[in-house]
Amino acid sequence: MATNTKKTAQRQGFKTGEYIVYPAHGVGQITAIEEQNVAGHSLELLVIVFEQDKMTLRVPVAKIASVGMRKLGDPTAVKKALETVRGRPRVKRTMWSRRAQEYEAKINSGDLNSISEVVRDLYRSESQPEQSYSERQLYEAALDRMAREIAAVNKCSETEAIKQIEQNLAKSPSRVKAAEAAAADSDDDEDSEVAA
Repeated sequence: MATNTKKTAQRQGFKTGEYIVYPAHGVGQITAIEEQNVAGHSLELLVIVFEQDKMTLRVPVAKIASVGMRKLGDPTAVKKALETVRGRPRVKRTMWSRRAQEYEAKINSGDLNSISEVVRDLYRSESQPEQSYSERQLYEAALDRMAREIAAVNKCSETEAIKQIEQNLAKSPSRVKAAEAAAADSDDDEDSEVAA
C-alpha cells in the first residue's frame, strides 16, 4: 500500500489547512491530501485530524458528499444558532428512548442549527429539576459540538464559546421569567422571616 502525500492541494472545494465539519465527529482540520493504492486502485484521501479526540480520519475524495462533510458555518449561521438557543424549549411528550434517538440523530447530522435545538431543549438551569444521566450525556455532546464549531468560526477558545452559548441560553424568555419568579419567591421568604 503506497502512500503519496500532497501538502497543499484542493479537492472539491476543500483544501489543506482548513477546518471542516464531519457529521459524526464534529470540527476537524484537513492536514493533507494523500494518494493511496488499495487493491490495485489509486484512491485520493483527505486526511482529517480531530485534535480533541486524538483521532485521524481518512476520507476518500469521492465520498465527501455522501458522508455529509461540509465547510465551517459562517458568522451568520452562528448567529442563527445562538438565536435558536434563545428560543422556547420544545419538549415532546413521547417516550424518552424515541426522543433520545431523535436528539442523537440531530447531533450526528452535523447541522449547527439542529445541534443548537438539542442544546436548547436539554438545557437545565439551577432552578430546574435534575437531568437523567443519558439526558446530561446528550446535552454535553451537543454543547461540545456546538462550542467547537463556534470557537472555530469566531476564532476563540472553546471555553469562551461555551460561555457565549450559556449567556444566550439564559436570555430565553421562559428562563428569564422563571429566574424572576424564583427571585420573587426568595424575596417573599426573606420578608416572612423578617416578619416572624
